[in-house]
Amino acid sequence: MAEITKPNPERPFTVPKFIWIGLAVLTLIAYFTGLGLPLVGPDEPRYAQVAREMWQAGDWVTPTLGGHTWFEKPALLYWLEIAAYNLFGVNEITARLGPALCGLGSIAAMYLLGRALDRKELGLWLAAVTASTLGIIVFAHGASFDILITFTLAGSLVGFFWYDRRGSTLGLAAFYVFIGVSLLAKGLIGIVFPFAIVAFYFVLSRKLPNRRFLISFLWGTALALAIAAVWYVPVYLRNGWTFVEEFLIQHHFQRFLSNKYRHPQPFYFFLWVLPLMTLPWLPFAIAGMATAARSLTKREPNKEAINAAIPLPVFALSWVAVPLVFFSLSGSKLPGYILPAVPGLIIFAAVWIDQATRRLKIVGIATAAFLLAGMIVLAVFVVPPFADAESIKPLIAAADSQGMTSEKIFALHCVPHGAEFYAAGRLLRDASGEQKKLYSGPELKTEMERAGVTRALVIITANYPDDVTVHRFIKSEKLAANGELAIYSVELLSGPTQPVH
Repeated sequence: MAEITKPNPERPFTVPKFIWIGLAVLTLIAYFTGLGLPLVGPDEPRYAQVAREMWQAGDWVTPTLGGHTWFEKPALLYWLEIAAYNLFGVNEITARLGPALCGLGSIAAMYLLGRALDRKELGLWLAAVTASTLGIIVFAHGASFDILITFTLAGSLVGFFWYDRRGSTLGLAAFYVFIGVSLLAKGLIGIVFPFAIVAFYFVLSRKLPNRRFLISFLWGTALALAIAAVWYVPVYLRNGWTFVEEFLIQHHFQRFLSNKYRHPQPFYFFLWVLPLMTLPWLPFAIAGMATAARSLTKREPNKEAINAAIPLPVFALSWVAVPLVFFSLSGSKLPGYILPAVPGLIIFAAVWIDQATRRLKIVGIATAAFLLAGMIVLAVFVVPPFADAESIKPLIAAADSQGMTSEKIFALHCVPHGAEFYAAGRLLRDASGEQKKLYSGPELKTEMERAGVTRALVIITANYPDDVTVHRFIKSEKLAANGELAIYSVELLSGPTQPVH
């Protein structure tokens, strides 16, 4: 590990070119397979619908959900979805196409990281390990922001590393350009993380940034802010304090400092989530960290030798540590938050494999191929039934098949987030724009009368069927159900409001 900046003449085995080509083809297939599965969870349908509303309105500035402003995240994912909608129409594939491309972009960035050291095969290992890392490939298949910030952060840090190792002006410019794009990808961490990781890298390397890099703060930060201003300026001019209060105060500071959004986890949460994200390469990453630690503790004859030995493992350590500490301190924790730290562990794994024996390299190739092929098989044959069971799409499709394609939809004892996309424009909302959850048959009757409808659809938690079946003022028919939710066709009848006993 100590001599990672030049090839090791004792290595007897170089992976044949055709194997790398095969892995590249397998990667492309894996990253574009399964994008058409139903949108699941609370976030995917909402983000896809926000983009659809912006697309339908021809508005690239103000995100809305159900016609109400939605300032939870910045605009980059929505822009990618809008572009895909324009090209291919509105569907699950186009909602996820941007994240899939960002997954491939992360792979390309890691390949370039190896090339910064004039190590083509190291770059190929970095790309192969990234492509077949569980966290990267899973989040590249979801319509969410986590893979976007992972890609843009990687682009920024790889640009810096090219500058640090080669004095590349293009690398230095890329560092700041990708900071600007990161601000559009996930908000303020887009500028906090790159600067913090680079600063920690200088501290661990026991060196000061040179004059050229310090001067670059002036023009580089201006460049990054100018890129981010493409969205931040018009959205503020159009929405004013509402944007500041919701986007910055609520979804940045309150999300970090409190449990406002009800995602509490213990401090050590990411200490076990991050290793899971790194599978199947975790053992290789641990071996790489152990090798790096031994190299860094060796006594070298001069400072130049030390500086030649440590850049990549120290850079990787900084890349892991900053997001890990930051998000561990946050009052709100979700698994995807830690995804930007995964490339740091990937570096340790790839460097170790690159310097390993022939047998271990063959194991590495087999591991990457098996993971990629396995993800294809899962996406085609295994995941679809589970996705259907988790998604509300089949329930809405069942209602559509009965000719109920425009009826108002009410929710009892649940908030069916998937309906944001699959039943857009038909949901009951409160004054703030959130979906309104109802709790009883009489409350349903009141809301239907208030909406001026006598026939509607009701999505209800499967544990509470009585709330639409026992009341004499409601005629109901169960249309479909999955493991958690059921959908009923309901009609208001005249008569008493007492339940049937």
